[in-house]
Amino acid sequence: MSIITSREIRLVSRPNGLPTADNFALTETRLEPLQDQQVLVRNLFMSVDPYMRGRMNEGKSYVPPFEIGKPLNGGAVGEVVESRASEFKPGDTVTSGFGWQEYFIASPKALHAVSPEIQPLSAYLGALGMTGMTAWAGLRLVEVRAGDTVFISGAAGAVGSVAGQLAKVRRCRVIGSAGSDEKVAFLRNECGFDAAFNYKAGRLLDQLKLAAPDGIDVYFDNVGGEMLEAALSTLRLHGRIIACGGISGYNAERPSPGPSNLFNFITKRLTMKGLIVSDWMDHQAEFEKEVGGYFKAGKVKHEETVVKGIEKAADAFIGLFRGENLGKMIVDLG
Repeated sequence: MSIITSREIRLVSRPNGLPTADNFALTETRLEPLQDQQVLVRNLFMSVDPYMRGRMNEGKSYVPPFEIGKPLNGGAVGEVVESRASEFKPGDTVTSGFGWQEYFIASPKALHAVSPEIQPLSAYLGALGMTGMTAWAGLRLVEVRAGDTVFISGAAGAVGSVAGQLAKVRRCRVIGSAGSDEKVAFLRNECGFDAAFNYKAGRLLDQLKLAAPDGIDVYFDNVGGEMLEAALSTLRLHGRIIACGGISGYNAERPSPGPSNLFNFITKRLTMKGLIVSDWMDHQAEFEKEVGGYFKAGKVKHEETVVKGIEKAADAFIGLFRGENLGKMIVDLG
């Protein structure tokens, strides 16, 4: 193995509110020589995701916090450069949790082989990756079925856009909210949503009731806050909520008040279930077979916003909270 110098992004300080470029540093590191049962991978694409914001805070959560002065990590798809393990050979395509760096060394068990025939390969970070699996698992979590009316917030994002398409495959009526007219058009014209609205263009509850005059059966929550409150007012009897994310509060410096209409849980006999995709990893093969089949058949599309270069990774991450992504936000490291 020749000497490999890799660039990586490190967290140098914990953000207060919305992260800034000053919270991150681009550094170079020299990789150690490859040992037995190790694999050298060159990352081709890496993922930035809203959940990473929580890992930048100090304190316990469902995932360990990022360490100050250490490289960040997250989803990535790459190519094996060199292998001293029988499970992989040079040229193999793999996904991993070692994003935010150009090269890395790992054991075989930390890598997941994928087919290079799928294009773009970055789909393994979106529709066919953890965000797609999050959407798939969420619909299963509350047993979404044909005939349900499903409302999805943050619907033009990585999880929301796939959740809506998968709900359409299940023959549901699908409504989405997004933050621009361009994104609304994307949901209607590309993702097949039955209705979509720009939540910035008018009173949120009024727009949701206009889109769903008879109410909704399922709310796929990626936003929280006022979106959740509006959904609680619109859900039918025995409605179900998939609690996937709450991006509206991720950068809040103090907790926001909860919805004022929580009593609807009692009067409507509602169910709300929390979703962490890592709980579903034993279903990964099932997800890849099902959704991979939809992808190949053109029933599920992968939409992405691509930023080029690892030096732009922090900007891409911050852009998530400014609504700069349509579909999955990807950093091209090639």
